[in-house]
Amino acid sequence: MTAAATDPTVTSSDPAPTPRSLLRQVGLPSEHGGWGLTLEPALLGLLVAPSGAGVALALAALGCFVARTPLRVVLVDRHRGRHLERDRVALRLLAVELAVLAALVAVATTTGDLRWWIPVLAAAPAAALELWFDLRSRSRRLVPELAGSLAVCAAAPAVVLAGGGAAAVAAATWLVMAARVVAALPFVRAQIGRIHGRPLDRRGPLLGDVAALGLAATAVAVEAASTAGAVAVAAVIVAQRALARHPRPRAALLGAAETALGLGVVLAAGLGLLAP
Repeated sequence: MTAAATDPTVTSSDPAPTPRSLLRQVGLPSEHGGWGLTLEPALLGLLVAPSGAGVALALAALGCFVARTPLRVVLVDRHRGRHLERDRVALRLLAVELAVLAALVAVATTTGDLRWWIPVLAAAPAAALELWFDLRSRSRRLVPELAGSLAVCAAAPAVVLAGGGAAAVAAATWLVMAARVVAALPFVRAQIGRIHGRPLDRRGPLLGDVAALGLAATAVAVEAASTAGAVAVAAVIVAQRALARHPRPRAALLGAAETALGLGVVLAAGLGLLAP
């Protein structure tokens, strides 16, 4: 039965909704917040240690985020024994994106400090864990979201090391970005639950805040110049707690607030690590 037959607000003169193109379905990430969580570590790394190799790695990090969408389509359909038209489109798109990624990695490898491979390889198990959940269509759970976001945070130290930055500074950027992610994801999930009328989850955000403060404190212990970034993480936690006291938020405002808070952490951490 069609929507027009069951929905009294739909008349025969109403235009049919335009379906998303197959290319957009298999190629455009649906995780809107993922754009910011991917760009923030790359921006921090470039702010601390700008270089051509770092730019290539920043673009590669963004490319990995985009390429995950067609890869997930292929993995899920193969796992379920399906062979659909969208798989052929996804495979073609994935091949192009992997070729671009290979070129960016080659640029970073030939022009930058090869130490950038260390955080990338260290983050590989977390990325693999996220893909394991993707394969089983469970990517919306907290564990894979945290694993994938923490893996993306490796872009910050990778960019710093590629540009010749100190190891302690690189480690501090990873820890600060990890603290930002651990504080943000449980909070955002709880607020989205409120938007959809679910009971408010208080334990998840509380545990995230405690873990974030621990990571921020570790960053300061590793590199004292990351104090500004650690303070910014604490400020984000306070701001999120204040936001949680307000009536049920709108998704657009929640996303805008998180983008602003994330950029604040990046600027504070970057300026602090740049200071003599």
